Amino acid sequence: MSVSFKYWDECADPEDMEAMWNHPEVRTEWTDAGETEGQRVHLSRDPDGQPYLTQTEMRAVAEIVTHRQFDTKLDPEMICAIAELESNRQPLATGYDKKTNLITIGVMQVAPKVAEWIVREEDYLLFPVKEDPDILYKPFVNVYFGAAYLRWLSNFDGKIRTEEFVVRAYSGGTKKVNHKSTPAILEALSSSERMLCIKVFILL
Repeated sequence: MSVSFKYWDECADPEDMEAMWNHPEVRTEWTDAGETEGQRVHLSRDPDGQPYLTQTEMRAVAEIVTHRQFDTKLDPEMICAIAELESNRQPLATGYDKKTNLITIGVMQVAPKVAEWIVREEDYLLFPVKEDPDILYKPFVNVYFGAAYLRWLSNFDGKIRTEEFVVRAYSGGTKKVNHKSTPAILEALSSSERMLCIKVFILL
């Protein structure tokens, strides 16, 4: 794999870096870690040396992307839960689905072919993923396409879908999901309980 990141500035545009510094929890975390605004910000590393987003950073990226680029409500907690299970929040993570022959990339494990389809069919034209699929390794780009796919799934086949359907379909495909609705359960839970349920849905 030729793509590598040491600093946040290598995988986020200046506008995104400004938004991250303006996020109070991120600013506190970065400042406490010794980072300085206006200088390059180090990505965290796991024991194997792989870069990852902290939970605070992941939540901030999800909140910024959904607020900036989506006019309908997408739950940042859903995005964070999917990123946790799909990649452990690692921007350089890659996967391979033997059944579909699809390679998946980034924090939300977005397949380049799926991203190209989203651009072509759903008019998400912000990023030139067909010309440069490696941009999917960038967290803001990856979350953008992951969120776009979630929004498409939320209205799959012209029907309003439950959160359970959406997260299961994201991970396993729409054909494997029970289409029956179970919305009331999630709505009654606290945010932490809902995130736990989302993780369970993905694992089932």
